[in-house]
Amino acid sequence: MSAAERLAIRVGAGSVSALLLRPQGARALLVLAHGAGAGMTHRFLEGFAAALAAGGIATLRYQFPYAEAGSRRPDPRARLLETVRAAVAAGAESAGGLPLLAGGKSMGGRMTSLAAAEAPLPSVRGLVFAGFPLHPAGRPGTERAAHLAQVELPMLFLQGTRDHLADLALLRPICEGLGARATLHVVEGADHGFAVLRRSGRSAEDVLRELAEAVAAFAERVTAPR
Repeated sequence: MSAAERLAIRVGAGSVSALLLRPQGARALLVLAHGAGAGMTHRFLEGFAAALAAGGIATLRYQFPYAEAGSRRPDPRARLLETVRAAVAAGAESAGGLPLLAGGKSMGGRMTSLAAAEAPLPSVRGLVFAGFPLHPAGRPGTERAAHLAQVELPMLFLQGTRDHLADLALLRPICEGLGARATLHVVEGADHGFAVLRRSGRSAEDVLRELAEAVAAFAERVTAPR
């Protein structure tokens, strides 16, 4: 597989780094944001992008400005949403005609959904959430999902049964309420970072492959000609 191509994405008066990984015969491109605590080169995102590429899904991973600056404190919401929109525009430019998806890990996925709830994301066919952060750890609630009713795109939720930021007893009814727009793919035994216990008999590669297959199936469905 070819190495990821380094790009720069203009955000306001500055820019952020991005990595475009496009395999031969790619069928779609996923614009992929990182979570709050780690940037685009985090081990999970590296593995996820590689597994997606093996399944025919290209990715454009990108930094939020605070991560680009080496800070661990997320930017204000308006700045995060501005970055999502800039990355989606860069993804459309880099896609070369490929159908476009957008989303991210944890906070990155939620920021993408908030951007889509505020105004359409041009060219995007569906949203992918890897560990949607429904509530803070130990404080179950659904307020963070209130905006999803305003998202008009199909949404794929990839969630582990041990995710301490998303009680499935709360998330399942939310997905059901969204009707045909929402697809919930549950990874048995996975935590918020999609790690599984050793006694499960599954490896990290097994889980990444499962996630990539779920995304590929979702992409095929939402990008099929009508």
